[in-house]
Amino acid sequence: MANSVASSVKQIIDMSPFVSELLVLDVISFSNLSKFIQPKVEEKLGKKVKNAAIVMAIRRYTEDLKVEKSAFSQEKLQYEISMKTNIYDVNLVRNNSFMSKLNFLYQKVDLAKGDFLNITIGSHEISLSISDKYKEIVDELVANETVMHKIDDLVALTIQFNGNFLKTPGILYLATRKLAWENINLIEIVSTMNDLTFVLSRQDSMRAFSVLQSFFNNEL
Repeated sequence: MANSVASSVKQIIDMSPFVSELLVLDVISFSNLSKFIQPKVEEKLGKKVKNAAIVMAIRRYTEDLKVEKSAFSQEKLQYEISMKTNIYDVNLVRNNSFMSKLNFLYQKVDLAKGDFLNITIGSHEISLSISDKYKEIVDELVANETVMHKIDDLVALTIQFNGNFLKTPGILYLATRKLAWENINLIEIVSTMNDLTFVLSRQDSMRAFSVLQSFFNNEL
C-alpha cells in the first residue's frame, strides 16, 4: 500500500516519542514542525508536498494522540511493581541444537524460590534472560552456538496488573515512550496477560522505577 501524506507524517512522528509527547502537550508549533519534517515526507513519497498538507496531517494525528491518551487515562487498573536484580541476558541465533537444551534449563531454574527466567523464541533468534547465578550453566549451553550478545548486571522491572492490561489500549506504547523520554534504554520487553516486564541496565533501574511509578500513578 502506497504511503500517503498522513501515513508518512505519522511514521515520522512515531519515530520520536519526544515529538508526539510535545504535540499532546500543545507546545510544538504545527507550522514549524511541518517545515522541519517536510524533506523527510517528500523523501518517503518521492515527490514535492505542500506545507499546508503536512500541517493538516500533523493536526489530525495530534487529535488522534489526544483521544488515545484520554481513552487510556480513563482505564483504572491496579498494579504492583517489583524488581529483580542480577539478571543475565543472552541473545543467540535460533537452531535446533539449542532448542533441545531448553528443557534442561527449565529444570535447573527454581521459579518458586524467586529465580528469574524468560525465554523468547523468535523466527531467527532466541533471547534468554535469567538469574545471574545460572550464568555458568548458560555459558556452557551456548558454548557452541552463534551468540549475538551477552549482558550481565541487569535488572528486571515487572508491573503486575489486577486486570487484563492487554485490552487497555496504549499502555505498552505510552510506558515505553515515557522511558524513552528519560533516555532509558530497554534490553528486553516481555508481556503476558497481566504482567509487563522491562529488562534494563542496573544504572537505569531506579530511575526507570520512578518514571514508571509516576506514570501509572498519574495516568492510570
